Amino acid sequence: MNIEELKFPIGTYKVPHEITSETISNWINSIEKFPKAVLDATANLSVEQLNWVYRPNGWTIKQVVHHCADSHLNSMARFKLALTEDNPTIRPYEEQLWAELPDSLTNDITDSILLLNGLHAKWVYLLYNLSKKQLKRTYIHPGHDKQFTIEYTIGSYAWHCNHHLAHIHQAIKFENKF
Repeated sequence: MNIEELKFPIGTYKVPHEITSETISNWINSIEKFPKAVLDATANLSVEQLNWVYRPNGWTIKQVVHHCADSHLNSMARFKLALTEDNPTIRPYEEQLWAELPDSLTNDITDSILLLNGLHAKWVYLLYNLSKKQLKRTYIHPGHDKQFTIEYTIGSYAWHCNHHLAHIHQAIKFENKF
């Protein structure tokens, strides 16, 4: 595998030409299943295994799990801002630097798994109950200098879940041979 395949094992996020209610439902389903899938993939890993990387110079499994908790917490805030304010500009964060903070380097991923469980339950409930009008609400991401709709962002976070789950499986498959 080349470095791009290792970095993006499921490919990059591709938006369908038409985002249907079925598409959105499938995306929400992926978000809903993610915490259990992460728990299933990591439940029996040793500390050594939690420190395996998914690619050269990539994050460890534990950093991926902690990153998902951080990222999805930020996402929930972004969704709520877009739902309650008129096209707000969200605040980006330096995810690479967050991944180096002590809470992202701990070998205990329990709190991040618990956070994912509770957060995703709340997030999914919100997403399943959005109107068509609410799905079209927007926010501006200054890091991308673009406006995003909620429906687009649901898809990007479904992809994000599957992307990082693939990283965890990849690290386990290659047994830190990078």
